[in-house]
Amino acid sequence: MSHSFPLVIGLTGGIGSGKTTVSDLFAAKGVEVVDADLISRALVARGQPLLQQLVAVLGPQLLLPNGELDRPGLRQRLFSNEPTRLQVEALLHPAIRAAIVERLQQSRAAWVLLVAPLLLESKAYGFVDRVLVVDLPEQLQLARAAARDGVAQSDIALIIERQLGRQQRLQQADDVISNDGDRESLRRQVDALFQRYQRLAAQRQRPDSEDPEA
Repeated sequence: MSHSFPLVIGLTGGIGSGKTTVSDLFAAKGVEVVDADLISRALVARGQPLLQQLVAVLGPQLLLPNGELDRPGLRQRLFSNEPTRLQVEALLHPAIRAAIVERLQQSRAAWVLLVAPLLLESKAYGFVDRVLVVDLPEQLQLARAAARDGVAQSDIALIIERQLGRQQRLQQADDVISNDGDRESLRRQVDALFQRYQRLAAQRQRPDSEDPEA
């Protein structure tokens, strides 16, 4: 089966880097945003088949009393148990990827921003045309993520250790947004990249015969 995709810009970055802030700035300019985290949340919402499969694998303690997924509890189990993390990823990632591909197939935009925290760690995003990394120094990353989530910086440090390293992420980037300044600095960088992506999308042909799932 052939697919026609828009130009896909993959946005990623470590925890607390400001991915949501950046994607919101693009969205405010009319850019279509596909968020892997939001898709994941919808797939494991209360009553969804994928949530039932997770419960079958990990047990009923995965659920809150109201039947919803205990997200903090799941995250704790994933970061403390490597076999469990791999098992859950093997269950979730194909479903998330399929939902993303469906969204891209349905899109009529010239280009789309795909927000995916595991964009570079996963092999599932081979259809991404350019990688945009939101970057900031690790100490600032620690402070912002801890303040946002209301947890100790030591807890955030454990998550950072399990993520792709900052330099590895930068080496794979086609474009970088530096988020160590104020919001106006961030806005200027988004504006410049918006213009660049508009030009790239206008120049790009979209052959129907190209299959991103190949």
